[in-house]
Amino acid sequence: MDQQEEKGRLIALLPIGIFLIIFLGVGWLTGDFYRMPAIVGFLIALVVAFCQNRRLSFADKIQVISKGVGNENIVTMCLIFLSAGAFSGAVTRAGGMESTVNLGLSVLPAGIAVAGLFLIGCFISLSMGTSMGTIAALTPIAVGISEKTGFSMAICVGAVVCGAMFGDNLSMISDTTIAAVKTQGCEMKDKYKANFFIVLPAAVLTLLFFVAITWGKNYVLPGEHPYQIIRVLPYLGVLAGALLGVNVFVVLLFGTVFSLVVGVGTGAFAVSEIFTVIGEGVTGMYDITVISLIVACIVSLVREYGGIQCIIQFIKKRIRGKKGGELGIAALAALVDLCTANNTVAIVIAGPIAKEISDVYEITPKRSASLLDIFTSVCQGLIPYGAQLLQASSLSGLTPFEIMPYLVYPILMAISALFFIILRKSDKNPAKSG
Repeated sequence: MDQQEEKGRLIALLPIGIFLIIFLGVGWLTGDFYRMPAIVGFLIALVVAFCQNRRLSFADKIQVISKGVGNENIVTMCLIFLSAGAFSGAVTRAGGMESTVNLGLSVLPAGIAVAGLFLIGCFISLSMGTSMGTIAALTPIAVGISEKTGFSMAICVGAVVCGAMFGDNLSMISDTTIAAVKTQGCEMKDKYKANFFIVLPAAVLTLLFFVAITWGKNYVLPGEHPYQIIRVLPYLGVLAGALLGVNVFVVLLFGTVFSLVVGVGTGAFAVSEIFTVIGEGVTGMYDITVISLIVACIVSLVREYGGIQCIIQFIKKRIRGKKGGELGIAALAALVDLCTANNTVAIVIAGPIAKEISDVYEITPKRSASLLDIFTSVCQGLIPYGAQLLQASSLSGLTPFEIMPYLVYPILMAISALFFIILRKSDKNPAKSG
Protein backbone atom coordinates (compact mmCIF):
# COMPACT_ATOMS: atom_id res chain seq x y z
CA MET A 1 0.00 0.00 0.00
CA ASP A 2 1.56 3.34 -0.99
CA GLN A 3 1.37 6.59 0.92
CA GLN A 4 -1.61 7.84 -1.01
CA GLU A 5 -3.70 4.85 0.16
CA GLU A 6 -2.69 4.86 3.82
CA LYS A 7 -5.33 5.95 6.29
CA GLY A 8 -4.80 9.35 7.81
CA ARG A 9 -5.09 9.81 11.58
CA LEU A 10 -6.38 13.08 12.98
CA ILE A 11 -4.87 12.41 16.42
CA ALA A 12 -1.43 12.46 14.78
CA LEU A 13 -1.83 16.23 14.36
CA LEU A 14 -2.05 16.72 18.14
CA PRO A 15 1.54 18.04 18.52
CA ILE A 16 0.90 20.82 15.99
CA GLY A 17 -2.40 21.62 17.72
CA ILE A 18 -0.67 21.75 21.12
CA PHE A 19 1.92 24.18 19.75
CA LEU A 20 -0.75 26.48 18.31
CA ILE A 21 -2.81 26.41 21.51
CA ILE A 22 0.20 27.25 23.69
CA PHE A 23 1.61 29.86 21.32
CA LEU A 24 -1.69 31.63 20.68
CA GLY A 25 -2.91 31.19 24.26
CA VAL A 26 0.10 32.88 25.80
CA GLY A 27 -0.10 35.61 23.15
CA TRP A 28 -3.76 36.39 23.80
CA LEU A 29 -3.42 36.23 27.60
CA THR A 30 -0.37 38.48 27.76
CA GLY A 31 -1.16 40.67 24.75
CA ASP A 32 2.33 39.91 23.46
CA PHE A 33 2.59 37.25 20.76
CA TYR A 34 6.36 37.12 21.26
CA ARG A 35 6.20 36.43 24.99
CA MET A 36 6.30 32.70 24.28
CA PRO A 37 9.52 31.87 22.37
CA ALA A 38 8.59 29.73 19.38
CA ILE A 39 11.34 27.24 20.18
CA VAL A 40 9.82 26.54 23.62
CA GLY A 41 6.42 25.84 22.07
CA PHE A 42 7.95 23.52 19.50
CA LEU A 43 9.93 21.61 22.14
CA ILE A 44 6.70 21.02 24.08
CA ALA A 45 5.07 19.82 20.85
CA LEU A 46 8.00 17.46 20.25
CA VAL A 47 7.57 15.95 23.72
CA VAL A 48 3.88 15.39 22.95
CA ALA A 49 4.81 13.72 19.66
CA PHE A 50 7.19 11.38 21.47
CA CYS A 51 4.45 10.43 23.94
CA GLN A 52 2.12 9.35 21.13
CA ASN A 53 1.96 6.00 19.34
CA ARG A 54 3.13 3.42 21.86
CA ARG A 55 3.51 0.88 19.05
CA LEU A 56 6.84 2.53 18.26
CA SER A 57 9.63 2.32 20.80
CA PHE A 58 11.64 5.36 21.82
CA ALA A 59 14.55 4.09 19.74
CA ASP A 60 12.27 3.75 16.70
CA LYS A 61 11.08 7.32 17.12
CA ILE A 62 14.65 8.57 17.35
CA GLN A 63 15.34 6.77 14.09
CA VAL A 64 12.32 8.42 12.46
CA ILE A 65 13.34 11.94 13.45
CA SER A 66 16.96 11.28 12.51
CA LYS A 67 15.86 10.51 8.97
CA GLY A 68 13.73 13.65 8.93
CA VAL A 69 16.48 15.94 10.21
CA GLY A 70 18.99 14.30 7.89
CA ASN A 71 16.86 15.03 4.85
CA GLU A 72 18.94 16.75 2.16
CA ASN A 73 16.57 19.72 1.93
CA ILE A 74 16.58 20.31 5.70
CA VAL A 75 20.38 20.17 5.94
CA THR A 76 20.82 22.44 2.93
CA MET A 77 18.24 24.90 4.24
CA CYS A 78 20.03 25.21 7.60
CA LEU A 79 23.41 25.71 5.94
CA ILE A 80 21.95 28.42 3.70
CA PHE A 81 20.43 30.14 6.74
CA LEU A 82 23.86 30.32 8.36
CA SER A 83 25.55 31.45 5.14
CA ALA A 84 22.96 34.18 4.66
CA GLY A 85 23.57 35.28 8.25
CA ALA A 86 27.30 35.61 7.59
CA PHE A 87 26.63 37.78 4.53
CA SER A 88 24.06 39.91 6.33
CA GLY A 89 26.39 40.52 9.27
CA ALA A 90 29.32 41.43 7.04
CA VAL A 91 27.47 43.73 4.65
CA THR A 92 25.62 45.53 7.44
CA ARG A 93 28.80 46.22 9.42
CA ALA A 94 30.47 47.36 6.20
CA GLY A 95 27.87 50.12 5.93
CA GLY A 96 26.01 48.55 3.04
CA MET A 97 22.56 49.06 4.53
CA GLU A 98 23.08 52.74 5.33
CA SER A 99 24.60 53.54 1.94
CA THR A 100 21.85 51.66 0.11
CA VAL A 101 19.17 53.61 1.97
CA ASN A 102 20.88 56.94 1.38
CA LEU A 103 21.48 56.18 -2.29
CA GLY A 104 17.78 55.59 -2.79
CA LEU A 105 16.83 58.74 -0.90
CA SER A 106 19.30 60.82 -2.89
CA VAL A 107 17.73 59.93 -6.23
CA LEU A 108 14.09 60.40 -5.18
CA PRO A 109 12.24 62.62 -7.66
CA ALA A 110 10.51 65.61 -6.09
CA GLY A 111 6.86 65.13 -5.26
CA ILE A 112 6.79 61.36 -4.83
CA ALA A 113 8.42 60.93 -1.43
CA VAL A 114 6.01 58.27 -0.21
CA ALA A 115 6.11 56.29 -3.45
CA GLY A 116 9.88 56.66 -3.26
CA LEU A 117 9.89 55.14 0.23
CA PHE A 118 8.04 52.17 -1.19
CA LEU A 119 10.54 51.78 -4.05
CA ILE A 120 13.54 52.10 -1.72
CA GLY A 121 11.94 49.55 0.61
CA CYS A 122 11.51 47.17 -2.33
CA PHE A 123 15.14 47.53 -3.37
CA ILE A 124 16.60 47.22 0.13
CA SER A 125 14.46 44.24 1.12
CA LEU A 126 15.18 42.54 -2.21
CA SER A 127 18.91 43.09 -1.71
CA MET A 128 19.05 42.28 2.01
CA GLY A 129 16.41 39.59 2.15
CA THR A 130 14.92 40.89 5.39
CA SER A 131 11.73 42.84 6.02
CA MET A 132 12.73 43.55 9.62
CA GLY A 133 16.06 45.10 8.60
CA THR A 134 14.32 47.20 5.96
CA ILE A 135 11.72 48.48 8.42
CA ALA A 136 14.40 49.25 11.01
CA ALA A 137 16.42 51.22 8.45
CA LEU A 138 13.62 53.14 6.75
CA THR A 139 10.99 53.84 9.43
CA PRO A 140 12.98 56.61 11.15
CA ILE A 141 13.46 58.22 7.72
CA ALA A 142 9.74 57.85 7.01
CA VAL A 143 8.99 59.62 10.30
CA GLY A 144 11.37 62.44 9.32
CA ILE A 145 9.78 62.85 5.90
CA SER A 146 6.34 62.96 7.49
CA GLU A 147 7.38 65.65 9.95
CA LYS A 148 9.07 67.82 7.31
CA THR A 149 6.54 67.47 4.52
CA GLY A 150 3.19 67.11 6.22
CA PHE A 151 2.48 63.70 4.71
CA SER A 152 0.57 61.46 7.11
CA MET A 153 3.00 59.41 9.17
CA ALA A 154 0.76 56.36 8.80
CA ILE A 155 0.99 56.65 5.01
CA CYS A 156 4.79 56.99 5.09
CA VAL A 157 5.28 54.06 7.46
CA GLY A 158 2.74 52.00 5.51
CA ALA A 159 4.80 52.54 2.35
CA VAL A 160 7.90 51.29 4.18
CA VAL A 161 6.16 48.12 5.40
CA CYS A 162 4.78 47.45 1.90
CA GLY A 163 8.25 47.75 0.37
CA ALA A 164 9.73 45.57 3.09
CA MET A 165 7.25 42.77 2.37
CA PHE A 166 8.09 42.91 -1.36
CA GLY A 167 11.65 41.74 -0.85
CA ASP A 168 10.85 39.52 2.11
CA ASN A 169 8.75 37.46 -0.26
CA LEU A 170 10.90 37.74 -3.37
CA SER A 171 14.56 38.06 -2.35
CA MET A 172 16.76 35.06 -3.04
CA ILE A 173 18.58 35.44 0.27
CA SER A 174 15.42 35.86 2.34
CA ASP A 175 14.94 33.12 4.93
CA THR A 176 11.36 32.69 3.71
CA THR A 177 12.56 32.08 0.14
CA ILE A 178 15.21 29.66 1.37
CA ALA A 179 12.65 27.74 3.43
CA ALA A 180 10.09 27.66 0.59
CA VAL A 181 12.61 26.52 -2.02
CA LYS A 182 14.22 23.84 0.08
CA THR A 183 10.96 22.36 1.42
CA GLN A 184 9.57 22.14 -2.12
CA GLY A 185 12.78 21.01 -3.81
CA CYS A 186 13.18 23.60 -6.58
CA GLU A 187 15.84 26.03 -7.76
CA MET A 188 15.82 29.56 -6.36
CA LYS A 189 15.99 31.14 -9.81
CA ASP A 190 12.94 29.15 -10.91
CA LYS A 191 10.96 30.14 -7.85
CA TYR A 192 12.03 33.77 -8.31
CA LYS A 193 10.80 33.88 -11.90
CA ALA A 194 7.48 32.23 -11.04
CA ASN A 195 7.04 34.52 -8.04
CA PHE A 196 8.10 37.73 -9.79
CA PHE A 197 5.39 37.66 -12.44
CA ILE A 198 2.74 37.02 -9.78
CA VAL A 199 3.73 39.93 -7.51
CA LEU A 200 4.73 42.43 -10.22
CA PRO A 201 1.14 43.65 -10.87
CA ALA A 202 0.67 44.14 -7.12
CA ALA A 203 3.88 46.15 -6.82
CA VAL A 204 3.00 48.38 -9.78
CA LEU A 205 -0.50 49.06 -8.45
CA THR A 206 0.89 49.78 -4.98
CA LEU A 207 3.31 52.31 -6.44
CA LEU A 208 0.46 54.00 -8.32
CA PHE A 209 -1.63 54.02 -5.13
CA PHE A 210 1.00 55.91 -3.15
CA VAL A 211 1.59 58.32 -6.04
CA ALA A 212 -2.15 59.00 -6.28
CA ILE A 213 -2.79 59.69 -2.60
CA THR A 214 0.20 62.06 -2.33
CA TRP A 215 0.02 63.65 -5.78
CA GLY A 216 0.75 67.37 -6.02
CA LYS A 217 2.50 67.72 -2.67
CA ASN A 218 6.14 68.77 -2.92
CA TYR A 219 8.68 68.09 -0.21
CA VAL A 220 12.18 68.91 0.94
CA LEU A 221 14.16 65.83 1.90
CA PRO A 222 15.38 66.39 5.47
CA GLY A 223 19.05 66.04 6.42
CA GLU A 224 22.18 64.87 4.64
CA HIS A 225 22.26 61.45 2.98
CA PRO A 226 25.86 60.58 2.12
CA TYR A 227 26.56 57.24 0.49
CA GLN A 228 29.39 55.31 -1.13
CA ILE A 229 28.65 53.19 -4.18
CA ILE A 230 31.33 50.69 -3.18
CA ARG A 231 29.35 49.84 -0.04
CA VAL A 232 26.29 49.02 -2.18
CA LEU A 233 28.17 46.74 -4.58
CA PRO A 234 28.06 43.60 -2.37
CA TYR A 235 24.22 43.72 -2.45
CA LEU A 236 24.22 44.20 -6.20
CA GLY A 237 26.73 41.37 -6.66
CA VAL A 238 24.66 38.92 -4.64
CA LEU A 239 21.47 39.93 -6.44
CA ALA A 240 23.11 39.60 -9.87
CA GLY A 241 24.68 36.24 -9.04
CA ALA A 242 21.40 34.85 -7.77
CA LEU A 243 19.55 36.05 -10.88
CA LEU A 244 22.17 34.40 -13.10
CA GLY A 245 21.57 31.07 -11.36
CA VAL A 246 24.93 30.81 -9.61
CA ASN A 247 24.93 28.29 -6.75
CA VAL A 248 23.52 30.00 -3.66
CA PHE A 249 26.49 29.01 -1.49
CA VAL A 250 28.91 30.49 -4.01
CA VAL A 251 26.83 33.67 -4.21
CA LEU A 252 26.69 34.11 -0.43
CA LEU A 253 30.39 33.27 0.00
CA PHE A 254 31.26 35.83 -2.67
CA GLY A 255 29.00 38.44 -1.05
CA THR A 256 30.48 37.80 2.40
CA VAL A 257 34.10 38.06 1.21
CA PHE A 258 33.30 41.13 -0.90
CA SER A 259 31.62 42.78 2.10
CA LEU A 260 34.58 42.02 4.34
CA VAL A 261 36.99 43.53 1.81
CA VAL A 262 34.80 46.64 1.51
CA GLY A 263 34.45 46.92 5.27
CA VAL A 264 38.17 46.72 5.90
CA GLY A 265 39.01 48.88 2.88
CA THR A 266 36.67 51.69 3.93
CA GLY A 267 37.63 51.51 7.60
CA ALA A 268 34.23 50.26 8.78
CA PHE A 269 36.01 47.64 10.86
CA ALA A 270 39.54 46.32 11.35
CA VAL A 271 40.99 43.10 9.98
CA SER A 272 41.05 41.75 13.52
CA GLU A 273 37.24 42.12 13.71
CA ILE A 274 36.46 40.04 10.62
CA PHE A 275 35.58 36.86 12.49
CA THR A 276 33.53 38.78 15.04
CA VAL A 277 31.53 40.40 12.25
CA ILE A 278 30.82 37.04 10.61
CA GLY A 279 30.03 35.44 13.96
CA GLU A 280 27.46 38.11 14.82
CA GLY A 281 25.67 37.54 11.53
CA VAL A 282 25.67 33.75 11.84
CA THR A 283 24.47 33.95 15.45
CA GLY A 284 21.49 35.98 14.31
CA MET A 285 20.30 32.94 12.31
CA TYR A 286 20.59 30.45 15.16
CA ASP A 287 16.95 30.68 16.20
CA ILE A 288 15.43 29.88 12.82
CA THR A 289 18.02 27.15 12.20
CA VAL A 290 17.25 25.37 15.47
CA ILE A 291 13.50 25.85 14.96
CA SER A 292 13.81 24.29 11.50
CA LEU A 293 15.51 21.22 12.96
CA ILE A 294 12.92 20.81 15.74
CA VAL A 295 10.04 21.27 13.30
CA ALA A 296 11.62 18.64 11.04
CA CYS A 297 11.55 16.24 14.00
CA ILE A 298 7.91 16.99 14.75
CA VAL A 299 6.80 16.71 11.11
CA SER A 300 8.67 13.40 10.75
CA LEU A 301 6.75 11.88 13.65
CA VAL A 302 3.45 13.43 12.53
CA ARG A 303 3.96 11.94 9.07
CA GLU A 304 4.89 8.55 10.53
CA TYR A 305 1.71 8.55 12.63
CA GLY A 306 -0.50 9.44 9.63
CA GLY A 307 -1.06 13.15 10.28
CA ILE A 308 0.15 14.43 6.93
CA GLN A 309 -1.97 11.87 5.12
CA CYS A 310 -4.98 13.02 7.16
CA ILE A 311 -4.54 16.58 5.87
CA ILE A 312 -4.10 15.39 2.29
CA GLN A 313 -7.23 13.26 2.47
CA PHE A 314 -9.17 16.19 3.94
CA ILE A 315 -8.07 18.47 1.11
CA LYS A 316 -8.64 15.82 -1.58
CA LYS A 317 -12.28 15.51 -0.55
CA ARG A 318 -12.85 19.22 -1.05
CA ILE A 319 -10.73 20.23 -4.01
CA ARG A 320 -10.21 19.05 -7.57
CA GLY A 321 -7.22 19.40 -9.85
CA LYS A 322 -4.19 21.65 -9.78
CA LYS A 323 -6.32 24.73 -9.29
CA GLY A 324 -7.89 23.28 -6.15
CA GLY A 325 -4.52 21.99 -4.95
CA GLU A 326 -3.00 25.44 -5.30
CA LEU A 327 -5.88 27.02 -3.41
CA GLY A 328 -5.37 24.40 -0.71
CA ILE A 329 -1.67 25.28 -0.39
CA ALA A 330 -2.53 28.98 -0.28
CA ALA A 331 -5.11 28.48 2.47
CA LEU A 332 -2.76 26.23 4.44
CA ALA A 333 0.08 28.78 4.26
CA ALA A 334 -2.15 31.67 5.30
CA LEU A 335 -3.73 29.77 8.18
CA VAL A 336 -0.42 28.63 9.66
CA ASP A 337 1.02 32.14 9.45
CA LEU A 338 -2.03 33.60 11.18
CA CYS A 339 -1.41 31.13 13.99
CA THR A 340 2.37 31.50 14.30
CA ALA A 341 2.82 35.19 13.34
CA ASN A 342 6.12 34.28 11.68
CA ASN A 343 6.18 33.62 7.95
CA THR A 344 9.45 31.67 7.98
CA VAL A 345 8.24 29.38 10.76
CA ALA A 346 4.92 29.04 8.94
CA ILE A 347 6.70 27.90 5.77
CA VAL A 348 8.83 25.43 7.72
CA ILE A 349 5.65 23.96 9.24
CA ALA A 350 3.47 24.02 6.12
CA GLY A 351 6.22 23.20 3.64
CA PRO A 352 6.28 19.40 4.03
CA ILE A 353 2.47 19.28 3.86
CA ALA A 354 2.43 21.53 0.78
CA LYS A 355 4.99 19.23 -0.82
CA GLU A 356 2.74 16.24 -0.31
CA ILE A 357 -0.21 18.14 -1.83
CA SER A 358 1.84 19.30 -4.81
CA ASP A 359 3.00 15.73 -5.46
CA VAL A 360 -0.57 14.45 -5.42
CA TYR A 361 -1.90 17.17 -7.74
CA GLU A 362 1.21 17.41 -9.93
CA ILE A 363 1.87 21.04 -9.03
CA THR A 364 5.38 22.11 -9.98
CA PRO A 365 7.77 22.72 -7.06
CA LYS A 366 8.45 26.32 -8.14
CA ARG A 367 4.71 26.98 -8.14
CA SER A 368 4.11 25.50 -4.68
CA ALA A 369 7.17 27.35 -3.31
CA SER A 370 5.82 30.63 -4.70
CA LEU A 371 2.38 30.07 -3.20
CA LEU A 372 3.85 29.22 0.19
CA ASP A 373 6.01 32.32 0.24
CA ILE A 374 3.34 34.63 -1.13
CA PHE A 375 0.47 33.72 1.18
CA THR A 376 2.56 33.58 4.35
CA SER A 377 3.90 37.04 3.43
CA VAL A 378 0.36 38.29 2.74
CA CYS A 379 -0.74 37.43 6.26
CA GLN A 380 2.53 38.46 7.87
CA GLY A 381 2.29 41.89 6.29
CA LEU A 382 -1.25 42.45 7.59
CA ILE A 383 -1.56 40.94 11.07
CA PRO A 384 -1.28 43.59 13.84
CA TYR A 385 0.59 41.16 16.12
CA GLY A 386 3.28 40.31 13.56
CA ALA A 387 6.89 41.37 14.14
CA GLN A 388 6.89 43.69 11.12
CA LEU A 389 3.97 45.87 12.21
CA LEU A 390 5.03 45.77 15.86
CA GLN A 391 8.49 47.01 14.91
CA ALA A 392 7.13 49.72 12.62
CA SER A 393 4.78 50.82 15.40
CA SER A 394 7.49 50.98 18.04
CA LEU A 395 9.77 53.06 15.77
CA SER A 396 7.05 55.50 14.68
CA GLY A 397 4.88 55.81 17.78
CA LEU A 398 1.81 54.70 15.82
CA THR A 399 -0.39 51.72 16.59
CA PRO A 400 -0.49 48.80 14.12
CA PHE A 401 -4.14 49.63 13.42
CA GLU A 402 -3.23 53.16 12.27
CA ILE A 403 -0.78 51.73 9.73
CA MET A 404 -2.95 48.87 8.47
CA PRO A 405 -5.25 50.92 6.16
CA TYR A 406 -2.23 51.69 3.96
CA LEU A 407 -0.89 48.15 3.70
CA VAL A 408 -2.18 47.77 0.17
CA TYR A 409 0.68 45.68 -1.19
CA PRO A 410 -0.05 42.47 0.79
CA ILE A 411 -3.73 42.73 -0.18
CA LEU A 412 -2.95 43.30 -3.86
CA MET A 413 -0.40 40.48 -3.74
CA ALA A 414 -3.08 38.09 -2.50
CA ILE A 415 -5.53 39.25 -5.18
CA SER A 416 -2.91 38.88 -7.92
CA ALA A 417 -1.94 35.39 -6.74
CA LEU A 418 -5.59 34.29 -6.60
CA PHE A 419 -6.11 35.55 -10.15
CA PHE A 420 -3.11 33.52 -11.31
CA ILE A 421 -4.61 30.42 -9.65
CA ILE A 422 -8.18 30.93 -10.87
CA LEU A 423 -7.14 31.70 -14.45
CA ARG A 424 -5.22 28.42 -14.69
CA LYS A 425 -6.70 26.09 -17.29
CA SER A 426 -8.58 23.12 -15.85
CA ASP A 427 -6.82 19.75 -15.80
CA LYS A 428 -8.43 16.61 -17.17
CA ASN A 429 -6.57 14.39 -14.72
CA PRO A 430 -6.63 16.27 -11.45
CA ALA A 431 -4.59 13.90 -9.34
CA LYS A 432 -2.27 11.04 -9.57
CA SER A 433 -3.84 7.68 -9.26
CA GLY A 434 -2.86 5.45 -6.37
